[in-house]
Amino acid sequence: MIGDILSTIYPYTKALHIIAVITWMAGIFYLPRLFVHHTEQTETGSETDALFQMMERKLLKLIMNPSIFAVWIFGLMLVFTPGIVDWTDVWPYTKGASILAMTWFHHWLGKRRKDFVAGNNQLTGRQYRMMNEVPTILLLVIVFSVVLKF
Repeated sequence: MIGDILSTIYPYTKALHIIAVITWMAGIFYLPRLFVHHTEQTETGSETDALFQMMERKLLKLIMNPSIFAVWIFGLMLVFTPGIVDWTDVWPYTKGASILAMTWFHHWLGKRRKDFVAGNNQLTGRQYRMMNEVPTILLLVIVFSVVLKF
């Protein structure tokens, strides 16, 4: 019964999942860049500091958080759609592990935002630049896993 419904709406679920991934990834790539500039171009308590905090809060709360929720909901709907995932393959596990890591990164970014709010950022612009490579690597693993089914 549920499998029949999921099979029927599969194209819509897949499209909504892709849209949610795109919006989530846009935020995942942009928020660390905001942190780089926030770290390098502001002083705690300044008007620019407040501006960066507002931009970071809105990006996280209005774009990234709803997107991650949608990614997970539509992704799980795809997982439970009959015939979509072959659990004898390796790719569902590499994709799943990478999604868990990307979710962890999302929450790590949220904690760094709170550090800025508290005036307690401990990382440098260079460290944020390096951390910005994490989602790129994870994205590569996810896309190659799904497309090549390795």
